[in-house]
Amino acid sequence: MLITADKVHNGKEWLPNDTVIDLGDDGEIKYVGKKLTDHHDKKKYNGVICPGFVNAHCHLELSHMKGIVPEHTGLVSFLQNVLGKRNDFSEEEKAQARHAAFHSMISNGVVAVGDIANTSDTLDLRIQDKIHFYSFVEAIGFTPTPQKQFDYAMAVLHAFAAQQQESKQKRQSIVPHAPYSVSNALFDLIDKFDKTALLSIHNQETEAEDEYYMTKSGAMQTMLHGMGINDDFFESLGKTSSQTYTQWLSGTHPLMLVHNTYTQQEDVVTIKGRFQQVYWCLCPNANLYIENRLPDIAMLARNTEHICIGTDSLSSNHQLSVLAELQSIKKNLPNISWEDLLKWGSYNGAKALQMSDKIGSIEVGLKPGIVVIDDLDKGDVTKVL
Repeated sequence: MLITADKVHNGKEWLPNDTVIDLGDDGEIKYVGKKLTDHHDKKKYNGVICPGFVNAHCHLELSHMKGIVPEHTGLVSFLQNVLGKRNDFSEEEKAQARHAAFHSMISNGVVAVGDIANTSDTLDLRIQDKIHFYSFVEAIGFTPTPQKQFDYAMAVLHAFAAQQQESKQKRQSIVPHAPYSVSNALFDLIDKFDKTALLSIHNQETEAEDEYYMTKSGAMQTMLHGMGINDDFFESLGKTSSQTYTQWLSGTHPLMLVHNTYTQQEDVVTIKGRFQQVYWCLCPNANLYIENRLPDIAMLARNTEHICIGTDSLSSNHQLSVLAELQSIKKNLPNISWEDLLKWGSYNGAKALQMSDKIGSIEVGLKPGIVVIDDLDKGDVTKVL
């Protein structure tokens, strides 16, 4: 089938006007160019064609918490709400919400997800084989003796790894949750388990995180103590969280830093100097929901080309739509071009999840999924091919 639109974005850049895509019945791109012949019918869509979106950071297992946590309370209060309420639901309620969110995400043009897993709940979504999955199995334990916590993460990892791969990629790795919930010793276990594994971490999502790492005080320490966690083992080095914990990880890891709400240029320069591959994942609507603040996106865009997009969870967002995240960025930073934004939402996400050989760009031989959008600034995904 030959398709075209008013504008065609191949995941990296705008293509020339009247570019035609030959899309196979199985979704494989057969041709991209000026194949305009009288004996071939072509379908022209209004608006924009681009590759399927990549939701590089999502918590599908928290879908049952939509609307439960109030907005603009700050991360510490948000975490306390999630921990206190996430299990106040039946397994049936959780499953129904999870499946509804999953199919809504697909209808919003998402073809791959970097899904955060604290449990094996999302096995029932992966087995449907509808989109590509990278499951980030979080290890959590702010303790000097974290073997038990690491062993639990290993058990979840094995459950995912045992699931047979069908037509869609299914990958997984053990990752640290966040600097305030993972001790130096647990970082070490994660690092040594696989020094080349893709790691994802919630990074500098709140000012209290940096305050704790720089001074060992503030709201984050109060939260830890309130949870009965003894932090006597922790020593502040007087540096931001990202400049501290990245010293505990091998530079051979591809690293995806998520949120980055309080990340500064010095942090970016330091991390880029330590790792061969670094991706910066933005979840703007979740940042506004929780902290009512956006990261310094303009600074990140000046310092790196490796920006990708996530939605976080329905506990911190109103929808799981990458397009809605891009629209939020455009609304707040109108100087960022749609050419760049669509790249962040497709190709860069595919690169971050190590799937750019399958998806992320409209190129011959790939099966990226095709998304049609009638109005980039305020429209929804019109059609998914």
